[in-house]
Amino acid sequence: MNVGTGNMTLRERITEIIEPRNENTLSRSYDWLMLVAIVIGILPLMFREQYRMFWYFDLISGCCFVIDYLLRWMTADLHSKKNKVVAFMLYPFTPMAIIDLLSILPTANLLNPTFKVMRVSRLLKVLRVIKFVRYFEPLEIILAVIRRQKKILCTVLSLALFYIFITALIMFNAEEDINPETGRFLFDNFFDAFYWAACTLTTVGYGDLYPISDVGRVISIISSMVGIAIIALPSGIITAGYMDEIRERKEPRCTDEDNLNVRE
Repeated sequence: MNVGTGNMTLRERITEIIEPRNENTLSRSYDWLMLVAIVIGILPLMFREQYRMFWYFDLISGCCFVIDYLLRWMTADLHSKKNKVVAFMLYPFTPMAIIDLLSILPTANLLNPTFKVMRVSRLLKVLRVIKFVRYFEPLEIILAVIRRQKKILCTVLSLALFYIFITALIMFNAEEDINPETGRFLFDNFFDAFYWAACTLTTVGYGDLYPISDVGRVISIISSMVGIAIIALPSGIITAGYMDEIRERKEPRCTDEDNLNVRE
């Protein structure tokens, strides 16, 4: 579907490009343009040395972000249920508008090097890339599954965090002996115990912290076994939901084909 040019005002045409109700060629091109701007905007964060071309990258991406911010502010009332004045006044305080504004701040580094640290805020602009999910059906299906199963997934996450906390608490009090190799306690503080419990539950096990008492080793074994079960739960839930989502999307097509066959 292409953007119509009938009785649409300029602001309505802009809205159909930056926040379209239906996909069109111009909106898709605009999305890809912003994606390129985001990529070149965060590219300098991958290097410690500052090359001359990074200055141009900042300038180009900064200009794109400024124009994008102004266009969205200029058309704020068209994709809001509030009246025109209220929409314009409230837009700068919306979450995505704040993210867009923060992504513009690193451009001030071109004028004053003290703003260099603000370049990290440009990473927040990556949240805008979420809209590209609609161009990739497998990713769209996965997000749909997560939204549908969010209560179950949140329950599993809460269970995992609770188990990590309890295990860390037990281990922190069980491992009171000093490690003869380091001459220090295994866990200097509760955060160390929480870190160890999280690594053990996820079966990562970096080996930087490990129990030396028999009680601690038993707890470690139990935690690893429970971890396998808890980590497997989200995978099973998402896989089952993914298959159900695919089946539901195919059913309408099959029904339409069956109706055509019946008519024939």
